[in-house]
Amino acid sequence: MGAAPARKAVPARRHFLRSSLGATALLASGGWPFPAAWAEPAAPGVLFAGPMQGYVAARSALIWLQTPGAAEVFLEYAASDAPQTRGRSATVKTDAAGQFCAHIVLDDLIPGSTYLCTAHVNGQPATDRSIVVRTQKIWLFRSPPPDFTVLTGSCAYINDPPFDRPGKPYGGGYAIYDPMTQERADLMVWLGDNLYFREADTLSPEGMALRYRSTRGFAPLDSFLRSTPQVAIWDDHDYGPNDSDSSFEFKDDALKLFKTYWGNPTYGVGNVAGVFTKVSLFDADIFLLDDRWWRSADATAPGERGKVMFGPAQMRWLRNALLFSRARFKIIAAGGQFFNDDDAYEGWNQFPVERAEFLGWLQQYRIPGVLFLSGDRHITELIKYPRPAYSGKRDYPLIEFTSSPLNSGAAKGDDDPNRVPGTLVTERNYGVLKFSGEGKNRSLELVTKNVDGKVLWSHRLSLSDLGWN
Repeated sequence: MGAAPARKAVPARRHFLRSSLGATALLASGGWPFPAAWAEPAAPGVLFAGPMQGYVAARSALIWLQTPGAAEVFLEYAASDAPQTRGRSATVKTDAAGQFCAHIVLDDLIPGSTYLCTAHVNGQPATDRSIVVRTQKIWLFRSPPPDFTVLTGSCAYINDPPFDRPGKPYGGGYAIYDPMTQERADLMVWLGDNLYFREADTLSPEGMALRYRSTRGFAPLDSFLRSTPQVAIWDDHDYGPNDSDSSFEFKDDALKLFKTYWGNPTYGVGNVAGVFTKVSLFDADIFLLDDRWWRSADATAPGERGKVMFGPAQMRWLRNALLFSRARFKIIAAGGQFFNDDDAYEGWNQFPVERAEFLGWLQQYRIPGVLFLSGDRHITELIKYPRPAYSGKRDYPLIEFTSSPLNSGAAKGDDDPNRVPGTLVTERNYGVLKFSGEGKNRSLELVTKNVDGKVLWSHRLSLSDLGWN
C-alpha cells in the first residue's frame, strides 16, 4: 500500500558519520560515495545499533550488530545458571562495504539455557548494551511442548522530514516498542514494510542503504531489537518502490541489504532466490514467504495463468515443506493478505489462479494445523475463509491473522466478507500468538494490543479448529 504524506521533526538517532559539512551535505542529498576511509574507526566499546538477536536455535544463536565505523568485534557470553560456562565468539571485522554490520554466531550452546552476552568493540566491552539470549529447549520425545509466545506486526514508518511527502506526518506511535519489549516473547515475526524506502531512496542502492542505516539508528526500535529474537520477510516498501514487483532494477541490491540487516536462518533455497525461509519453535513451524521477488506486475490480467504472487519454484518449496512438517501448528506468513476477497490493492485475491491451485492442493492433502499471517493493509483483522466440501467431507475454515500497522498511519478498512466480526482495528497495534496447554487441550490464542499494550481483542483456537481430530 502507498504511504500518505508525512512531515515531522527528525527522530532522535545516534550519529553514524563523523560530524562535518561534507557528511551533512551527502546525507541531505541522499548520496553516499562509500569509501572505507570516509568513516572514522569506531570508538572502543561503542555500538551504533544492536546487538540484535536473529534466529536462536537449541545449540546456537545468530547475533547482529552495527558499529559507527570500522571495528573488530566479538561477543563474550556466559550461562546464567552456570557462570563458569563461558565462551567467546570469533572476531569479526566491520567495514564500509558491509555497512559496518556483523553477523556473529554463538555455537556449542546448552539447549534450554539463558546466556548473558556482551559485545566488545575495538577491545572494549559495550556493557550498556548486553543482551540475554535464551536457547530453545529440547522437548521432542522427552516432554510436552512448552508454552511460548510469538509477536508479529508490519508497517513500521519512521518520519524523516527531508525525504517524506509534504503534509501531515505519516509515522508515529513509537512507544509501541516498550510493551512489545515487556512481552519477553520467544520470537518476533516482521511481516514486511519493516522500513519505508522513500522515492529518493529507490533511485539508487546507496539511497536504500542510507534508509536502512537511519532506521536501525532509531533508539526506540533498537531497544526492542535487542530484547527479542527477530526474523523477517519484506513487502513492497522495504523491497523497493510502492507496489514493486519482480521487475525492480535494484532487487539484487535490496536482497543484499536485507541479508545484511536481518538474522534469518536462510534466504531462499538452492538456486531459488528471495527472502523466504522456515523457522521452527517448539511445536510450530513458521513458513516465511517472499511476495515480491517473483511477483508479476499488478497490472497483469487477474485470470492470466502466469500471474503469480509467489511463483512456481517458491510454491513448490512450500508444498514440500508442509508435507515434511510434523509440527502441530503450521503458520504461513507473507506481506500481503491471503483471503480478503475485497482487497482492491495487492492481496492474493488479485492472483486467483495461483491461489486456487494452492488451495486445491491443500485440500487434497488434508493438511491440519495451517494458519496464515499477513500485514500490509494498515488495519488488523481476523479472517475466517470457508472451504467447500472435498470428497464428501467439509474441511476446516482457514484462519488468517492480519496485523498492521506498527508505526504507519492506520486505514479505515474495507468490506472484507470473510472478516470475523469485532476484529477490525484501525489504530496502531501489534499481534501476539500465545501457544499453551498440553495434549488435546493445546491451543493458540491470537491477541491484538494497542501502542500501550492494552488488549483490543483476542481469539482462541483449539486443535479441532485447525483440523486436528
